[in-house]
Amino acid sequence: MSEPKLEWGRGEMPGELAERWPREEDGSYVPAAYLTTCTQLDLGDAILTGVLDSCGIPFFKRFPHYGGFGNLMLGMSAEGVDIYVPETMLDEAKNILEGESEDEEL
Repeated sequence: MSEPKLEWGRGEMPGELAERWPREEDGSYVPAAYLTTCTQLDLGDAILTGVLDSCGIPFFKRFPHYGGFGNLMLGMSAEGVDIYVPETMLDEAKNILEGESEDEEL
């Protein structure tokens, strides 16, 4: 299965996310990169997105298949939720996901 094309033009990204999402030198948005899929049953998505937000990493959620409908009707998706971050911040987000920090000394 191929990854969805995740590109935006000016004015297509919603509200605060558009303000926080990094841009290229030409003013276009940095492409999004897949970080992980979380379940909503254990609030894994809320915990991860809370940590990303506190670290200043913008993100968005995408519900696979009919997960958005389940999220709308039931308040959660049985299929989970995919988390995307700017590709320029992907390594930092992966380190956070793995519990590592760039500030930690070896």
